[in-house]
Amino acid sequence: MRWNRTFTMVGCHAEGEVGNVVTGGLIDVPGSTMFEKMLYLEEHADELRRICLFEPRGSVNHNVNFILPATDPRAQMGYVIGESTEYVAMSGSNTMCVATVLLETGILPMREPVTELVLEAPAGLIHVRCECSNGKVTRVEFTNQPAFVAHRDAYVEVPGVGSTAIDVAYGGMTYALVDAQALGFDIAPDEARDLCELGQKIKAAAVEQLPFSHPLNPLIKGVTNTQFMGPLRRENGKLFARNTVVVSPGRCDRSPCGTGTSARLAVLHARGLIDVGETFVHESITGSRFESRVAATTKVGNYAAVVPVVSGQAWITAISQIGVDPTDRFQTGFTVADTWLEAVDDKLIKSRQSTSN
Repeated sequence: MRWNRTFTMVGCHAEGEVGNVVTGGLIDVPGSTMFEKMLYLEEHADELRRICLFEPRGSVNHNVNFILPATDPRAQMGYVIGESTEYVAMSGSNTMCVATVLLETGILPMREPVTELVLEAPAGLIHVRCECSNGKVTRVEFTNQPAFVAHRDAYVEVPGVGSTAIDVAYGGMTYALVDAQALGFDIAPDEARDLCELGQKIKAAAVEQLPFSHPLNPLIKGVTNTQFMGPLRRENGKLFARNTVVVSPGRCDRSPCGTGTSARLAVLHARGLIDVGETFVHESITGSRFESRVAATTKVGNYAAVVPVVSGQAWITAISQIGVDPTDRFQTGFTVADTWLEAVDDKLIKSRQSTSN
């Protein structure tokens, strides 16, 4: 065996969503902030993401997190999040995986019953509270960067569907949020393929017809995902709802989605449907749950915003070495449209520079 590149990867999932963590083989990358490091990987070293996520080493339902030294002295560690077709500024399920791996593998010291961390994501500092028992992280609660509604009660023209009501909200990624029942869905596992195909159409329509740019970082722009929202219900003083987020190139998030939950909190608060401190339990298409709340209100530029807090649990599934043989014809992997919905070439489906302004 002869490898010209080797990574140590810890397999992990948060409530069903795979968020593997690269803990060895990548020392650091250039950049004075984690966002700049993300841009460097995206523009100059994207083969690292492809090696980890494309077949035959990865899968369409995998994410990868690259652990890096923090650039902000207030943070203990930084991380860059790579998904199937792009890098994202923030991900809740991936944050839960990163925190769990850092503590359970001993990269950072675990203190029972609670370990407080500050992690640096490309979106900014993320404060994390980990409940720990007998060497296991039993709950990860993170305070996200502020979430806000960019477009409310808007309509987009979707091919094959017609005029469709959506909200666009930012929660670390930017979401087109739609009423699942109005489109004929119960958010059941056997609806997943239809949800994905329609979700991708809605996302494309939103990108084209509803421009978005983050007021504090213009490089965060365009709509990232579509979220199908189930109806709200109240039980024992808590709000509950089901959802699924369609992640490009077209698959359902297996978890309730942390940034999607944050975006939905912003919409709920803007509509007067949730108060500060009230608990919102978000359920995924697989039945797993995140618990969340609005910790406070704030502003982001001219937008009224909320500070979301989201919690769940992650589990380590494997520790492995990922290698690349120089004679392997698939050194940086491949994709096939039978599972990826659409084939993805060696570059991102859409670069940050060409995303709709």
